Amino acid sequence: MTLRVDGLAKHYGDAAVFEQVSIEVAPGEFIAIVGESGVGKSTLLNCMAGLDSWDAGTVMHDGIDIGTLDAEARALWRRRHVGFVFQAFHVLPHLDVAQNVALPLMLLGQADPARVAHMLEAVGLGGLGERLPQQLSGGQLQRVAIARALVHRPALLLADEPTGNLDPTTAAKVMDVLLAQTREHGASLVLVTHSEAAAARADRVLHLSADGIRA
Repeated sequence: MTLRVDGLAKHYGDAAVFEQVSIEVAPGEFIAIVGESGVGKSTLLNCMAGLDSWDAGTVMHDGIDIGTLDAEARALWRRRHVGFVFQAFHVLPHLDVAQNVALPLMLLGQADPARVAHMLEAVGLGGLGERLPQQLSGGQLQRVAIARALVHRPALLLADEPTGNLDPTTAAKVMDVLLAQTREHGASLVLVTHSEAAAARADRVLHLSADGIRA
């Protein structure tokens, strides 16, 4: 499923966050987006996910114009087709690890404990499903987030600074897991990062600035 962003622009009042952003992400491709702080990388990722609005341009996924969908339809599209990995993990503290990972399947009405257990093994957390988030390290929490983002086999994975809160060694291990899992599932991956090491592993690196995006 191809993701196509064409002529996208976002403004806050009279100030442009970015303008004329056009990107095409092929099925299975890994693209890293880099740029100065405050240039709108996370905002662009949120637009790709239909979590934020934009002022001009289109976001298309598998022929679906995300901008034409209402809030409920966007939520259903995300639920089926998108996995999102956040810098701040966003795991639910009152649920154990397995329950956190199972959330996307539960929302789709496809409860599958065996699938959850497989994902935990795949990200190196086998046997830790009954632990609560506060019992895990930062690197382990990010692996929980990756397992949760991929458990429903999304076509598109969006990752916002997934290694930003981790030390270099842990960050490298998390990237290993992220890439191994996206390749196993054939998912497209769009990564927003400040990390040169993470960006260097992408198929393509794009540089975002206020006036557009370039290779």
